[in-house]
Amino acid sequence: MTDRTASRTRATDGQIIVIFALALVAMIAMVGLVLDGGSTFAQRRGQQNAADLAALAGANDYLVNGDKTAATVTAQAVAAANGYPNDPTTGRTVGVTWAQNDTRVIVDVSAPHQNNFTGVVGMSQWQVSTTARVEVGIPDTATGAPFIFNKDIFSDPGGTPLAIYSDPLHPFTFGDGNGPIPNNANDLAWTCYGTCGSIDSATVRSMVDGTSPVTTTLTPSDDISKLPYVAQYNSGNHTTLFGDVNELLSGTNVPVPVVDDNGLFQGWAMFHVVSADQATKTITGYFVSPFNGVGSEPLHVTGCSGSCPKPRYLGIYVLRLEN
Repeated sequence: MTDRTASRTRATDGQIIVIFALALVAMIAMVGLVLDGGSTFAQRRGQQNAADLAALAGANDYLVNGDKTAATVTAQAVAAANGYPNDPTTGRTVGVTWAQNDTRVIVDVSAPHQNNFTGVVGMSQWQVSTTARVEVGIPDTATGAPFIFNKDIFSDPGGTPLAIYSDPLHPFTFGDGNGPIPNNANDLAWTCYGTCGSIDSATVRSMVDGTSPVTTTLTPSDDISKLPYVAQYNSGNHTTLFGDVNELLSGTNVPVPVVDDNGLFQGWAMFHVVSADQATKTITGYFVSPFNGVGSEPLHVTGCSGSCPKPRYLGIYVLRLEN
């Protein structure tokens, strides 16, 4: 009787040991997922910082020198300086690609995370991937800004905007007239860049929302002979368009034409739209670049490979981390 009881006790003890061993593996795995997961999150944060810095450095190099090969080397060097060299033999890669007519540089960083605990369940490491995307280029084509301003906003041709029109803390409200030409610094008018017989709300809205962008090339000398007026007769201030601008352009920088008192095209400047008011027919904002009347290209954000730096028609450049 005693021997049989002892045997059963030993058998029960053996079963408990097996169950405990299995439970211990499961507990280690769960704890490991928590600890290794937290460590992975920390690695990903540092890896994302490296990717961001690499993309910005590569974009800046490209903006200045216009050489994608050299910019790629710069991006990878910055990633390496931040702990992520491009070394496929170790599982660490730093890929640099270009998109949208070389106006976007994309850096993908991938590296393994060495696990400390989850290796007991067969996961000794896993791969961590991060991506950074930077917009880079020089604005030199106008889309989505169908309104014009008077050159008296600026101190002199090619000069800086007067303080009252360039203060982000106290944006100015434009729109005191109702004619086809802005005849003073406080006035504005609508335009279709000479691509329509007369301004109508549907045409201008298609420019604002980007469904029918206008990329007509404008130069001061050509326009005096071929296109006397950038602005077309507008039969009023088109109340609905102010609502469209407020909805679609508020908070953005847009390129705008600058004209003289006769409506003759003089050049470009960059304007930040704060808001627009349909009831008062006004647009509030401020200028973020000097007026520049030099150049014959349409106005858009472009890469500068092969001919960088291009003339900066807006006095600014684009170097912006998107994600």
